[in-house]
Amino acid sequence: MNFSQIKILKKCFGFDPSKTTVKTEIIAGITTFLTMAYVLAVHPNILSDAGMDKGALFTTTALSAVLATMLMAFWAKLPFGVAPGMGLNAFFAYTVCLTMGYPWQFALAAVFIEGVIFIILTLTNLREMIVNAIPRTLKNAITVGIGLFIAFIGLHNAGIIVKNDATLVSLGSLTSGPALLGIIGIIISSILLVKQVRGALLLGIFITAIIGIPMGLTHFTGVFSTPPSIEPIFMQLDFSQIFTKDMIIVVFTFLFLDMFDTIGTFVGVATKVGMVDKNGRIPRIKQGFMADAIGTTAGALLGTSTVTTFVESASGVGEGGRSGLTAFVISICCLISLVFAPLFLSIPAAATSPVLILVGLMMITCFKDIDFEDYSEAIPAFICMLFMPLAYSISDGIVLGLISYVLINLLCGKVKKLSWTMVILSVIFVLKFFV
Repeated sequence: MNFSQIKILKKCFGFDPSKTTVKTEIIAGITTFLTMAYVLAVHPNILSDAGMDKGALFTTTALSAVLATMLMAFWAKLPFGVAPGMGLNAFFAYTVCLTMGYPWQFALAAVFIEGVIFIILTLTNLREMIVNAIPRTLKNAITVGIGLFIAFIGLHNAGIIVKNDATLVSLGSLTSGPALLGIIGIIISSILLVKQVRGALLLGIFITAIIGIPMGLTHFTGVFSTPPSIEPIFMQLDFSQIFTKDMIIVVFTFLFLDMFDTIGTFVGVATKVGMVDKNGRIPRIKQGFMADAIGTTAGALLGTSTVTTFVESASGVGEGGRSGLTAFVISICCLISLVFAPLFLSIPAAATSPVLILVGLMMITCFKDIDFEDYSEAIPAFICMLFMPLAYSISDGIVLGLISYVLINLLCGKVKKLSWTMVILSVIFVLKFFV
């Protein structure tokens, strides 16, 4: 590449040739896309249970991901993928619509309001202030916790770990089906990593998917199709109950879950790749938060639940993605998926799960940076790491870690370690459990 091309990439995406290459960024973007592509299949299934059109949901899911990730690429210049969040969509469909009995139009209005509030919080720097208030110990713990969390997701998606009514979880059948393919994928990807093959994770996905063909797990149902219309769900927001108590509760819950899932992902992934400066701050995090907030607001108008930064972005970062060029590749892949949906959906979860498991390994290396000799630091860090996978929630892990950090240090007289932001957040979090 010549100097002018590098200059353009640097201006557009924050590309630094001393830290990465174009080839690496492309591989990283494709890898992240493949590990988060399951949302294009799973998300429509979940929201369709609330009565929304499944075909329209597929198109809206891809479009909202394209829009938000493009913002992440050009504005924030960060290597993160953005799409409708898992967990948040379950709350949308199964709690707001099916349990509380509200129509999906009501839920979309709540998501839109949440997005607007997020934009305001980001413009006032409150969101960035919250992130910067998190101690370095907890930032490292968040990274480790996310590593354990996404590894658990990978094990579950492959059927290696399954639900058990007696013991909560247990081993699945490892000699056949998705679990066997997942194990094969782990072995293949591990060998490629040990051999230091460039693009090991992406190559592992493709090889595993091909092996899944004779096993009857990879099914090719076609190459391309015309994207379904989004008309049934586009701009279908219902603001008639905007001032009701339930609307306030729903908006707050969306706000809470989205904010701390996003904060957890940003802090965890950024800490892992050294994007945190010497003061513990993450450069361009305000722009990243704004991309997330605008994505949520636009997503509600398009007809989908909360859009958030995906923890699976860690897989692309694990492949060396360091700039917005990675995010740009992710968004292009999402755009392409609109017409090649039958092809990419043929890749089974068991073929992408090994990537999540191995990236989990890469992320827990921050474990060594936690001071386990100081129990006022070690105990909150342990609580944070433990509860992310066990509670199946990044936000719950952060909340419990922060509360325990404040309580332990406050009661032990180590007040100087605490900021007013941390104390106020902890009080709010404690009240959340009782109100």
